[in-house]
This record gives sequence, C-alpha cells and structure tokens, in this order.
Amino acid sequence: MLRVACSAHNARAFKAARDWLEHCGLQVAVHAVGESIPGSYWGEPEAGLVRDTVHVRADTPLHSLLHEASHALCMGADRRARLYRDAGGDDIEESAVCYLQLCIAREIEAIGEQTLERDMDAWGFSFRAGSTLAWFTADAQDARDWLIARPHLTSLLPATFPSSDVASEAAC
Repeated sequence: MLRVACSAHNARAFKAARDWLEHCGLQVAVHAVGESIPGSYWGEPEAGLVRDTVHVRADTPLHSLLHEASHALCMGADRRARLYRDAGGDDIEESAVCYLQLCIAREIEAIGEQTLERDMDAWGFSFRAGSTLAWFTADAQDARDWLIARPHLTSLLPATFPSSDVASEAAC
C-alpha cells in the first residue's frame, strides 16, 4: 500500500499528489509520525480534513489523502468553511468522492489508478460490483453523473470516462 513517505517512491508520489491538490486550491499539512492527525474521521494513520486542509503523516495511506481531498473538492465553499472531520454528504456523494479520487490518481503518474484501486480494495472499500475496478468501469454511472452535475468539478474529470463517452475539460 502506498503511504505518504515510507519509501523514495512513496515520497515522490506524495509530492506529486500534494502539488496537484495545492494547484486545485487545497492545502496539505504533514504531521510527525506519532502525532495525532487533526480531523481524522477513522483515526490515525488515516488522513484528516479541516476546512481546505488535508492532514497526513508519513504513514498515512495515499488513498486516504486523495479520498479526504476529494471530499473537500466535492463540496461548496460554504460547507468547506465549516468542515471539521466529518465531510457529511449522502451515499451518492460518497460514491462520487471515490470516483474522483480514482480520477485524481489517474492524473498523477507516480500513483496511477491501478495502484489506487488495489489500495482501496486492500483497505476494505466495498462496492456493489465487487472490486474497485469493477465498480469504476461498470457500475459508477451515478457517481459520474453526480460529478458532472457540479460545474466546479468538471475541470477535474477525465476527458473520457471508462465505459462512457462523456466528455469534459482537461484535468485541473
């Protein structure tokens, strides 16, 4: 499982993710291993979310960083301004968050969607279709539709969706 900085490759992947997320208007705060992670819903070492900042440690899984960042990106500025720990939202928004984190991983060469899919499966994400890959390619139309319906997200979506002909702008 890719973690924020447990190896040279992971550190490169984290830097690429952090740069991409900062370009999209989010901040990433790194805390020392052993410190508590502000805003962590699942507890350490999982990422935390406070307003527009994702909090991580070196042992935080990269999929957790991308998941919490995707929550922040999916919500409007008013909701984000009040955000601490629990992103809220409904089931379809949670699916959209999962979909968006895979789109982000696709854009970051040092991570890639296949690595993220494996990590999400290993962590225990569960989808109607079974694996993350099966869901993403064959059962995520509702998540895609949710994302497409939000104009502030269209620049983050891939030009071509898996198993779909939906088009959007280039990535963030």
